[in-house]
Amino acid sequence: MRARDLGIVIGRGEPGPANAITDVRGVRVGHATIVRGEGPLVVGEGPVRTGVTMVVPHDGDIFTEPVFAGSHTLNGNGELTGLEWIREAGLMTGPIGITNTHSVGVVRDGIIRHAVRRLPFGTSFWALPVVGETWDGLLNDLDGFHVTADHVDEALAAANDGPVAEGGVGGGTGMVCHEFKGGIGTASRVVDAASGGFTVGVLVQANYGRRDWLRVDGVPVGEAIPVTDVPSPYPPGDDDDGPAPTAPPPGSGSIIAVIATDAPLLPHQCERLAQRAGLGIARMGGTGAPSSGDLFLCFATGNRSLPLTSFRADARITADIRVLNDFAIGALFDAVIEATEESIVNALVAAETMTGRDGITAYALPHDRLVETMTRFGRGPHRLA
Repeated sequence: MRARDLGIVIGRGEPGPANAITDVRGVRVGHATIVRGEGPLVVGEGPVRTGVTMVVPHDGDIFTEPVFAGSHTLNGNGELTGLEWIREAGLMTGPIGITNTHSVGVVRDGIIRHAVRRLPFGTSFWALPVVGETWDGLLNDLDGFHVTADHVDEALAAANDGPVAEGGVGGGTGMVCHEFKGGIGTASRVVDAASGGFTVGVLVQANYGRRDWLRVDGVPVGEAIPVTDVPSPYPPGDDDDGPAPTAPPPGSGSIIAVIATDAPLLPHQCERLAQRAGLGIARMGGTGAPSSGDLFLCFATGNRSLPLTSFRADARITADIRVLNDFAIGALFDAVIEATEESIVNALVAAETMTGRDGITAYALPHDRLVETMTRFGRGPHRLA
């Protein structure tokens, strides 16, 4: 189930065929989802509600065919590895992993292991993989380290260029968004022919936000469905004289956004697109809270004839590069904003109620209440008529 299945349309732009990041030709997405155990938390045993999501930027050898990329940080209380080299060289080499906060290292190493196993024995190789995270400790045995390098291989093996599973899957398995069940969401936009006809796709791992701030297409959905109606998974606040809080307060989480486009962008232009993800999040009611890691990455596949990032004797010395006129980039900005907003809505709509450790439950956003609220504000299914 997705937003458009409920008659909810975000923005004015046209989505691609799958309305997903995989609408950018060659981009593939795969998940490895780990769900096991119930009851009280036993560190190292469970319950486990976590996983890995992998985004593969094109259908060639991404380890030897880099793409231009750029990043943006709205609030930096999070991690997205590999950004220093992207900032330095403007190039990204390898797939993008998204997981939980305490599994970033093993996913990073798993990507390197995957690459090394493909090479002839004795080949010199180095990699600075890109891996992002959000915190799933509310539902998951975060300190049990249940994600392994084998899950990276599983997600990469599952990667395909078709529809993308959303909600509580892959890295988004244990995530919470605006105090509802959150997780993975994606959407796309195709800009008009006058602006180049390029495709922009966004994928988010949504794990942020307070209920009362939630907006959908400008409608105050969070106020209409308060925590008194659909309970928050966050425990009540501790008294000043009581014990230290056992969980962060609502709105403390993070969001990772991956933007892909087939436009021929240079690294600084990728940075500019990455910035616009923050505007889509703001439209949903995200505030870039001090405790939130709001990290965005954009890559562009419009230039694939880049020099090999190796020391091989046959490495290219020069490459022919196409560049989008900066004065024509506005349509891509709009596409990122709309696709980011719709990606978050899709994550919320797709996610199903999940009970994790210690019986803590993150409830799904109720579809009937969402549609009723949107309709009451003139943003309901009738807009499709």
